[in-house]
Amino acid sequence: MLRHLVALRFNADTPQSTKDDLMNDLKGLSGHIGGILDFQVRPNVSVEDALVRDFRHLFWFDFRDVAVRDAYLIDPVHQAIGARIVAELDGGADGVFVLDFEV
Repeated sequence: MLRHLVALRFNADTPQSTKDDLMNDLKGLSGHIGGILDFQVRPNVSVEDALVRDFRHLFWFDFRDVAVRDAYLIDPVHQAIGARIVAELDGGADGVFVLDFEV
């Protein structure tokens, strides 16, 4: 299994309702792309503010394998959601950090 962990640094003026809508749209990918095992959203509650650098929003997908992750990356629905997310981030693409690791 592969976990795809994403940390986001939203613009200060991005409404919570917009963040919720984006995460719900991502969650919908579970029914769209076969092999997604789980999707979770969590706040980063670290007290190490200097190290966190405002990356306070986390989500992750658990994929059955690398092939599912690769299908997710090129999926047009995912790419459209990703573009909407990047538009709401502080620094655009600099406001996202991605880690993939085997679980």
